[in-house]
Amino acid sequence: MERQQNGTAVPGGVAALSLPSRIVVAVAVAVVAVAAAVHLSMVFLHVAPSNTITKQHGATVDDYIYPEFEQNWKLFAPNPLQQNIAVQARAEIRTPEGGIGTTDWTDLSAQDGAGIRHNLLPSHTQQNELRRAWDFLIGSHDAENRANGLRGQLSEQYLRRIALLRFGREEDGGRVERVQVRSTTTPVAPPPWSDEKVDTTPVQRVLPWWTVSGADLPQGAERR
Repeated sequence: MERQQNGTAVPGGVAALSLPSRIVVAVAVAVVAVAAAVHLSMVFLHVAPSNTITKQHGATVDDYIYPEFEQNWKLFAPNPLQQNIAVQARAEIRTPEGGIGTTDWTDLSAQDGAGIRHNLLPSHTQQNELRRAWDFLIGSHDAENRANGLRGQLSEQYLRRIALLRFGREEDGGRVERVQVRSTTTPVAPPPWSDEKVDTTPVQRVLPWWTVSGADLPQGAERR
């Protein structure tokens, strides 16, 4: 693209840059293109049926995907999610005097809901971080809340860090020593015209207490 200056055609856009600048731009574009290609390839292999590549390199694909980029098909088939799930947490704190106290349950899902409600551009974190973390944990634990291998341990660490970020390292004048998370699942009632019968009684799932450490809270994170 050219522009006119004093009647003379002058190169515009990238062509107007010096050779070193053009090299930097070319390298940056190449890096972004490679990163995008790798990401799309990993996501494709994750959702694709089992094949030769996933059989040989499935662990590498899983390490890349979980937990931030996990995919699922609950919106479409065969049975879309028909439950309201509220994730709540509480903390055990050690007071400056050496005593132990426990906070009330804090509704983490309600916090996200308040941030999304009436917000034209809600953040991806408010919409999906907590929800996906809970799905990840449920999918990697049995009914007795026992972790199924390394994925289960990773999901616990992920959810524990989210809970601790909400509380902060200090709460109510004391230091957070442990956190506990639970969910309250309420089935969505069928529409009036449906003959389907659904028990809408809320069901709770309470996880064990988790001991926290400084590694669970990124440096510089602020209490919410």
